[in-house]
Amino acid sequence: MAMQTTVERVDAAVPVTVITLAGELDASNYLRLVDDVRPLYAAGARHLLLDLTDLTFISSSGLVSLYSILKVMQGEEPPDPEYGWSALHAMERDAEEGGDQNAVRIAGMRPDVAGVLQRTGLDALFPSHPDRESALAAF
Repeated sequence: MAMQTTVERVDAAVPVTVITLAGELDASNYLRLVDDVRPLYAAGARHLLLDLTDLTFISSSGLVSLYSILKVMQGEEPPDPEYGWSALHAMERDAEEGGDQNAVRIAGMRPDVAGVLQRTGLDALFPSHPDRESALAAF
């Protein structure tokens, strides 16, 4: 199933941009997702909620996409995806270092998607919440 996205702005304690993903996040669409986030950051978005309730699959390219989105939302340049393994190694280093960030949160992960983030250690980079409402309240 192709991935579909919707974008909306929500006024929580701070303005939050919510991107809802449905379908599969993989090599066919991961760069598009990063390209969708860049103009949001350029327009002033500083808090992003990724609602993954309807995301049914995430590949390694999808993981690179999530990491790249985090970097964009922190005002940094993400790793060049053309360098494949270096992007994955950068993700691994940052996940090992952990740290608190409040720019990107994740809501509503299915168990299989959550399992991929846990196995790769990327869950350490993203505060996650069981649903959209609890995530919005945490910003």
